[in-house]
Amino acid sequence: MKIVRQLLLVAVAWWLRQGGAPTVAAHCAHKCGRVPIPYPFGLDLLCTRSKEFLLHCNTTEGRGDRLLLGNYTIRKISVMDSTMVIGLPELHDCYNETGQSVNRSADLFIDLSSYPQYRLSATRNNLTVLGCDTYVLMTDKNSSFWGGCFSYCIKDVDLAKETTCSGLGCCQASIPKGLKTLIISISSLDKHVSVSKVNPCGVAFVGDKELFNISSRRLPTSNDLGKRADLVLDWMIGWDVTCAQARKNKSSYACGNNTDCGDFADGPGYRCFCQHGYKGNPYLSRGCQDIDECEDREKNTCPGKCHNLPGSYTCDGGGHLPEIVIAVILSPVICIYVNASASVTWKWRIRKINFRKNKGKLFKHPGVRIFTEAELAKATNNYDESKKLGNGGFGSIYRGRIAVGADIEVVVKKPKDVHKPLMNKDFQDELKSVILKDLKHVVKLHGICLETRIPLLVYEYIPNATTLFKHIHPEVLWKTRLKIATEAALALEEMHSTEIIHGNIKSTNILLDRNCSVKISDFGTSVLISPQHSHLVATKMEGTLCYFDPEYLTTGKLTIESDVYSFGVVLVELLTEEKPTSSVTNEFKEEINIIPHFISSVKGGTLSKIISFEDPGGGEIKQVKTVAEIAVECLDQSRRKRPTMSEVAHKLSQINQSSTFEENIEVAVTISPSVETPVTQGVSQDATSCCLSWLDSVSSCIS
Repeated sequence: MKIVRQLLLVAVAWWLRQGGAPTVAAHCAHKCGRVPIPYPFGLDLLCTRSKEFLLHCNTTEGRGDRLLLGNYTIRKISVMDSTMVIGLPELHDCYNETGQSVNRSADLFIDLSSYPQYRLSATRNNLTVLGCDTYVLMTDKNSSFWGGCFSYCIKDVDLAKETTCSGLGCCQASIPKGLKTLIISISSLDKHVSVSKVNPCGVAFVGDKELFNISSRRLPTSNDLGKRADLVLDWMIGWDVTCAQARKNKSSYACGNNTDCGDFADGPGYRCFCQHGYKGNPYLSRGCQDIDECEDREKNTCPGKCHNLPGSYTCDGGGHLPEIVIAVILSPVICIYVNASASVTWKWRIRKINFRKNKGKLFKHPGVRIFTEAELAKATNNYDESKKLGNGGFGSIYRGRIAVGADIEVVVKKPKDVHKPLMNKDFQDELKSVILKDLKHVVKLHGICLETRIPLLVYEYIPNATTLFKHIHPEVLWKTRLKIATEAALALEEMHSTEIIHGNIKSTNILLDRNCSVKISDFGTSVLISPQHSHLVATKMEGTLCYFDPEYLTTGKLTIESDVYSFGVVLVELLTEEKPTSSVTNEFKEEINIIPHFISSVKGGTLSKIISFEDPGGGEIKQVKTVAEIAVECLDQSRRKRPTMSEVAHKLSQINQSSTFEENIEVAVTISPSVETPVTQGVSQDATSCCLSWLDSVSSCIS
């Protein structure tokens, strides 16, 4: 008998290596503790489809049996939708009343790199943050994306009375598709000092959003730590081929009888599903069994006698043949048709669904251009890498050529699928106004594509432009910096006068053309940020946070004063040539951020020690000090105390005009009457040097 059993096992092993949908050997374990183990998974290599589906049952005494995927505890495996649920600890961060950290969990690192068939489910999971002063950042191992959210409150919040996580005590953010790694870190802006009596701790976790109920949670305390969340993984039976490719090799094709094959939506791979009218395990040869609809009155509509059929049913006495039966009868014809047109039809339906969800009909306006997805794909050569101009926090930008009245070059902004726009009336009205406005110092937004889940934005292309971020260097003179600051302020004044908030002002979004004139880019992106959900996304989260208004981080609402604060940060960059993330050493030998150091230097009269260009003399140093004082006003923690952009633009324009007037007088005095006056007389010398500087650095220019 022993020899027979060994031969049987060898035969089973041979069959499994041949592929196909098998039956499960009788000796295979079907449970570990309370968790069922369906095929293709197993605890024995002979019981699995392949080594990738081999799991481990930990039988540690006193803790009960635990089913493990590596070090992750498995709570559930489903063959119905090809998902796996694993348990992960919630992150926490607690402080005492003085702001000292008393209990903080290490960053959470989820790594599925060793398991080719798994992905974090983007449709089932999201990030949830609980607390009154808690922000969480998340990225992957390669830093290909950054995301997170911030929860806030100034007093005790009863989450049981809340219906959504809108930022007040609780915020949520989605995760990108196709992730195999995820790193999550938790922190606090004010170390819970102002809210320590009502909420000393923050909590965060990534888990199944279908299971989360805000009314069942409360603001976390030290007694609420140590909980675990259910994270959903998508798994594929074949992770490197599509259904069409898998079907070509019948010996390795994994789907059994009465099944359908579905390509994985978030990347390569395929999964199997029981056909309509069948239920069971689609990965076994006879796993999908017929459902007897006649036994369940809810599953049939027969007024008379019901007759069960394979995958369907029929009725006597006024009954009718169900559509599924017709499909079965005509299956050869249907299969030929489906194979020829399924892909095109599916894409068309998805575009139509997205257009409807994005309220496409409500955007119809004589001045609003609505592009199709096909138009933009053609314009960018299907988003070819050679057309890519760069990556931003909200996605990638591509150069293309399209007909907008005439054949012109455009920039197509393709957002990452990690945040959802608020497709309500406010969104529609704001986006319409963004497209309809044609402002002098703002990059023109030509139109929008609504056939994708996240709308695509189409901007004008600025030839041979560079960003202010790349242009700031010690050789750039004061007058050039003042000119740039003035034009940027005028651009924001234009926007605010039409009641439009930019929402993402920073030096990388201020373009300089070959004449050194300013154009504000990323105009219209703010409507895709979903500020009410405090969902922050950026190429480098830490860097972008430094531009954000502190009141936005605590209220989750963008205002025109938020742009004023961000402009103040840009002025600091122009004056110090330091990134807003930079740290410096103060007189007390402490490492502090450049922003508070700049403010204290201006108020303490030591500004000359931190300006980045050659120390100007005479009247110029007064101008520098005045601009620095304007920057400090813009950076006030209270938005009500900040000046308007109209006031800022007016002050900078006066300084710039006086500077140009004085320079022109100097030029006129130095010109000899006996020498022919060049055509450039009266033109700012610094403007000329700016353009020469631009020509020297043209190789590094970006759009």
